[in-house]
Amino acid sequence: MRVVIQRVKEASVTVNGETAGKIGAGLLVLAGFEASETDDDLDWMAGKIVRLRLFADADGVMNRSVQELGGEILAVSQFTLFASVRKGNRPSWSRAARGDISQPLFEKFVARLVDALGKPVATGVFGTDMAVNLINDGPVTLSLDSKAPE
Repeated sequence: MRVVIQRVKEASVTVNGETAGKIGAGLLVLAGFEASETDDDLDWMAGKIVRLRLFADADGVMNRSVQELGGEILAVSQFTLFASVRKGNRPSWSRAARGDISQPLFEKFVARLVDALGKPVATGVFGTDMAVNLINDGPVTLSLDSKAPE
């Protein structure tokens, strides 16, 4: 599982001109899945995201998590995180899980984020063409891979 996390002042996702999910201060999480993902991958990633200290404390040091901040999370499925560009210039998506596999994984992942955060998590609409809008705060952007935790 791979994610790109962006600390945001606000973020939203629209589908066909309708707002599907919207948050204030918190984290935008773009999530991609391989067919080999396990419950351990989902648990590790959700826990890590909620506990990452990416928000400033009273001294201006990134020492508070989204949970401590009382912030929000917007999760958006993004299979393109598993793009391979080794050959040629057209990305290959062969490592990304097919929709029938990745949709249940995404739903389980969101449920784990909800459990870890202790409140609802906004989402996009799986398998649709989405417009993601955000005001990146910092900017602070991280990428994580459950198979290669660093």
